[in-house]
Amino acid sequence: MSDEPGSPARYREPRQARSAATLARVLRAAEEIASSAGLEEMTMTGVAERAGVSVGTIYRRFEDKEQLITALTERMLERREEYMAEQIRKAEPSLSGVMDAYAHALLQSFADSSNLFPELLRARVGASVERGARTITEIHRLLLAAAAPYARQIRRSDPQTALDTVARAVLGACFHNSVRPDPVTGAAAQRQYANELSDMAMAYLLTPDRRHPAES
Repeated sequence: MSDEPGSPARYREPRQARSAATLARVLRAAEEIASSAGLEEMTMTGVAERAGVSVGTIYRRFEDKEQLITALTERMLERREEYMAEQIRKAEPSLSGVMDAYAHALLQSFADSSNLFPELLRARVGASVERGARTITEIHRLLLAAAAPYARQIRRSDPQTALDTVARAVLGACFHNSVRPDPVTGAAAQRQYANELSDMAMAYLLTPDRRHPAES
């Protein structure tokens, strides 16, 4: 979160273990309320009641609801970066294994928290947009780094660009699934959908570039 002129002020970070525990409780309460009722229905008073703290305690940490949403976004995005890193790290050591891990972990990340994650990314509150972009960049980096040892298997003329294309395509598909009125739900259906996304990505990566008419 930037400190440049015009940027929203950053919420106050805790410096003591007790304060950190209170902040975690507040953010957990905010996430529970927002997940069940939506961001619009989440209030500072409601969060205080759910967390078992005074409203004053929350306002000593956050100037307003916007800062609370920013902190909630930060918490959820950090968790998803950690989850993606862990899942990609555990991927089968092959190009298809990396793509499988990426597709399955990304779909699960968007499906988690009763659609709160995509709602936070759409909220465009404070520094949330910038923070969301950093997470997408980090997830992108994780995929490129994991796939790098298998780049020679890619049959596109520019393997790096090809990986960038599939990363964006799978990300877009997972985000779209989370906001559509009839998302893929249930463990079996989500597993199948992630497999299909991975299969499509692999089909593209293993297919040579399309030849233009002038080249034939």
